[in-house]
Amino acid sequence: MSIELESIGNAIFDNKIPEAWMKRSFASLKPLASYIVDFIDRLVFMQKWIDEGAPPSFWLSGFFFTQSFLTGIKQNFARRYVIPIDEIEMDFEIFSDSNPQLNKNEAPKDGAYIYGLFLEGARWDADLNKLAESMPKKLFTIMPYIWLKPAEKSKVKFDHSYTCPLYKTLDRRGVLSTTGHSTNFVLMIELPMQKRHSLAHWVKRGVALVTQLND
Repeated sequence: MSIELESIGNAIFDNKIPEAWMKRSFASLKPLASYIVDFIDRLVFMQKWIDEGAPPSFWLSGFFFTQSFLTGIKQNFARRYVIPIDEIEMDFEIFSDSNPQLNKNEAPKDGAYIYGLFLEGARWDADLNKLAESMPKKLFTIMPYIWLKPAEKSKVKFDHSYTCPLYKTLDRRGVLSTTGHSTNFVLMIELPMQKRHSLAHWVKRGVALVTQLND
């Protein structure tokens, strides 16, 4: 048995993802068993897309190169309205019961509905539709569906919001790939805050969004 095969065997025995696999894999900090389940879920997501066409809502966590999906959203908007892509910025709208017009089962005319994100260091208050303090002993909470809304930069204005970083994993660090994008950071998402909270309030708590947890 070669050294590489022996290393893979030892990693599998220890329920760890082999390093040889990670050289070609999507980012993950999960143990091997959970990684395999996640991998299969990604294949199912993509295969269903191929068989049935684009879904009305997208599992953002399932993308290998998430930035290409985000760029595609802007490109479609730029072509439809004949606007230079560098003059387009992403706006955000969080799904809530108070806005029944947002239907995750019907694709929007522009942009995309996304899901599968987790919030660390805070929670989303569905009644206020704003960030709130985490509940006791709750490290992570599921983030509602989000509408990624491309628009002209001059028309995008954020009112008292927290500029929340979105990462692929809880590692919160990465390296620049050959495309010039981070291997872990995805983008900043503006999350509405309560008037009594400041940007520094959530920065001190290290609030961030992630596409997957470690379990």
